Amino acid sequence: MQETLRQMTHTAPLLVTGGAGFIGSNFVLRHLRDAAASGVVTLDALTYAGNPHNLDSLMGDTRHTLVHGDILDRELVASLLQKHRPRAIVHFAAESHVDRSILGPGAFLRTNIDGTFALLECAREYFATLTGEEREGFRFLHVSTDEVYGTLTPDAPAFHEDTPFAPNSPYAASKAASDHLVRAWTHTYGLPTLITNCSNNYGPYQFPEKLIPLVINNALAGKPLPVYGDGMQVRDWLFVEDHCSAIETVLANGRLGETYNVGGNNQQTNISVVKTICALLDEFKPKGTSYADQITYVTDRPGHDRRYAIDARKIQRELNWFPAQDFVNGLRLTVRWYLDNQPWVENVTSGAYREWMDTNYSARTEGA
Repeated sequence: MQETLRQMTHTAPLLVTGGAGFIGSNFVLRHLRDAAASGVVTLDALTYAGNPHNLDSLMGDTRHTLVHGDILDRELVASLLQKHRPRAIVHFAAESHVDRSILGPGAFLRTNIDGTFALLECAREYFATLTGEEREGFRFLHVSTDEVYGTLTPDAPAFHEDTPFAPNSPYAASKAASDHLVRAWTHTYGLPTLITNCSNNYGPYQFPEKLIPLVINNALAGKPLPVYGDGMQVRDWLFVEDHCSAIETVLANGRLGETYNVGGNNQQTNISVVKTICALLDEFKPKGTSYADQITYVTDRPGHDRRYAIDARKIQRELNWFPAQDFVNGLRLTVRWYLDNQPWVENVTSGAYREWMDTNYSARTEGA
């Protein structure tokens, strides 16, 4: 009987919410790259940033199931849990763009707070039905952000797991609330949870409203490259493949109820990132003049955090995880991917995308 339970735990699938989004799809693709990996049930609402084409390479792979649905649909989630009996829930599903949260915060509270609450309740009910090694092995891993910690001054120490929360945008506040919910469901109900707080991700399949793919896309289209304020905001950049490896490590070996900060050890100013992308495009796809000539400084967004930095020593010390990519090489891989996958870019930059860009940037005046 014990051997049978071990086999069930090992072969049981993962339920991945938001698995058709940027980080989620990279995680699913990475996990299933291993021929011996357990299956994945991907649950995604397939909103503007959830793209089923991110998972096209898995068509025909019987280990993968894509379900179009909302994490707020408790009946659907409960049925998936009972049908597939997952060994873990990996929770990526979230509204994640700060600019969108400023213009429309309601969607962020709905998905990030109410959605996480609904998912936790379904997980709690499912967990109550488990016994033996299925119960001992079950995990709920919540993927969060460094933005819950607020902003740092230039010389302040990096965010660590005990840094007090001080969110400054509707997005960050909604993610902070979801983190608190996950922690409470562990301490109140005994749900075996893990939380990761990551720094800024970049890499393949990122929707081109975020800085790096936006700059690549606009540069190739001959459009202005908008830089907020003076461009000296600092972010710690994490290659998405490294982030996914960290999540796998925490899922396998993290201590229950713990939070692990995940960073790339790559603090860069926004203007430095933009200029590096321009230099790479000058190298990969020269056009006579530098793409840097398209840089345009625009009015800063409200409440723009000045600096983020992650102290990742806990995950390094306890789980022996370290990022594999430095920023220059990771950015080279990213720019090359977007150049090689223009049909994907053209597919996602639809009329709705153009309308959003017009809404977000048209009111911003050029500045110094």
